[in-house]
Amino acid sequence: MPKLSRRYVHMAFFNLIWGLTFGGLLLFHKGVPLTPLMWRLLPLHIELMLVGWTVQFVLGIGFWIFPRFWRSRGNETPARRAFWLLNIGVWTAGLAGTLNAPAEILLIGRISELGAGLLFVLYVWQRIKPPGTGAWGKKRV
Repeated sequence: MPKLSRRYVHMAFFNLIWGLTFGGLLLFHKGVPLTPLMWRLLPLHIELMLVGWTVQFVLGIGFWIFPRFWRSRGNETPARRAFWLLNIGVWTAGLAGTLNAPAEILLIGRISELGAGLLFVLYVWQRIKPPGTGAWGKKRV
């Protein structure tokens, strides 16, 4: 497994652990009410589980599995930037909802997540080729 793919998966598990922790606290709070402020963790819990864990895990495995040509994955810079943008976006959007921050902060987080998705698609797009073509899209004879 490539290093960047491991980084995606490690961060996905990091987000999973925190998402499960906050979800467990919310579930415990339903049975034994602690404080009404506990419900403020819900946006962060949702963000960490849906985007931080699921999407990030899929991107990490996708980076690893998508076809590569001549043992090269090409220029990995967009995928590296997507990693950072996604994590910044997850924590910004999650904390914005939790801390009741202005809508602009939440928008910054969402734009960061969208940018990460677009960068990753841009990176993976170069690794897709039509069937029957060689490594660089040239028709086989």
